[in-house]
Amino acid sequence: MRVLVLGGTTEARQLYAALEQRTDLFAVTVSLAGATRAPVLPALDVRIGGFGGVDGLRAWLVAHHVEAVIDATHPFAVQMSNHAVAACAQAHVKLLRVQRPGWTPVVGDAWTRVPDMQAAADALGITPRRVLLTVGRKDLLPFHHAGPHDWLLRCVDAPDPALLPAGTRLLLARGPFDEAGEEALLRRERIDVIVTKNSGGTATQAKLAAARRLGLGVIMVDRPPVAPAETVADATAAMMWLESLSE
Repeated sequence: MRVLVLGGTTEARQLYAALEQRTDLFAVTVSLAGATRAPVLPALDVRIGGFGGVDGLRAWLVAHHVEAVIDATHPFAVQMSNHAVAACAQAHVKLLRVQRPGWTPVVGDAWTRVPDMQAAADALGITPRRVLLTVGRKDLLPFHHAGPHDWLLRCVDAPDPALLPAGTRLLLARGPFDEAGEEALLRRERIDVIVTKNSGGTATQAKLAAARRLGLGVIMVDRPPVAPAETVADATAAMMWLESLSE
């Protein structure tokens, strides 16, 4: 069975590991957007870059005789997920989305939930604060004029300097992170508030526990709406779905 995996997440990497053991059953191509400069590559066929919208993806699926698509992209990669829904419908290809559950606040959390990055920037207010930004390197423009804050941006790859608020300090790091390390970072940098996306999962969840322990506020950007699709929560369930199709 020919399978396309739209990857890039922890769940995608877990799925790659399972698929590497079943090359007798599945001919897999992994597609990465190319957003990360040094991605962890699986021992599978890999393509990097976009498809050229819905039409390009549909044409690729037809040309490569793909029978199933697994969308294991980031919960905020809405455009790719929407393109996958449309292209698979047009090409009559089975589609499954792997989407880990989002984070939910617990007792002791001080979250401010906002719908998008502009609202997150507005929620910081104008009183100077020491801010830990963990929103990636592509969504920084709304913070450019957000106020006279002290910014610490943590991301995997360095962003375009033109997008950075004045005086931003960079911390290049790739998760997973542990709670002790996150608490030490927040104390050392005297952080007042964290701004983050509701990505879910365990790789970057430790900062939320550390913020709870220290009584810090968190501005949480909710996930954007996405076109509906059959969805599972993890790689194990995705593998079971593929195996059921192949029977």
